[in-house]
Amino acid sequence: MTRLAILLLAGCGAASAERAEAFDDAVRGYHEGMQWARFDVAAAHVPPRERAQFVDDWDERAKDLKITQYDIVKVDQRSSHEAKVEIKLEWYRESQGVVHETRALETWQLKGKLWLVVEETRLRGDEMPGIPEPIAKEDH
Repeated sequence: MTRLAILLLAGCGAASAERAEAFDDAVRGYHEGMQWARFDVAAAHVPPRERAQFVDDWDERAKDLKITQYDIVKVDQRSSHEAKVEIKLEWYRESQGVVHETRALETWQLKGKLWLVVEETRLRGDEMPGIPEPIAKEDH
């Protein structure tokens, strides 16, 4: 069993090993697809109605943006059907040659038998193309 699956099981207790392995495979498949610019592979882990636009957008970004590494920092199992995953990304723009680090928070949901990343926002670090900024909350 992989480290991510163990983290998921530890965080949820009641989750089955099969569900944990499916989650692990989805998260790793998504990020490995992103790292190696195989956006069609990564897109299998986003909601179906967003897949074509996802591939088009990332194909365009990848002309300059390169992801060199990703690390899974933390997994927070919210329920048997939702998890928050904190990711550390290292990336650079070929046009600049400067390595950046960005931390992002992803929301993953189980839809049928598939785990899909349904939301992603930057937590801290450098702003990264393709990773939305958090929505600022107004003080009332």
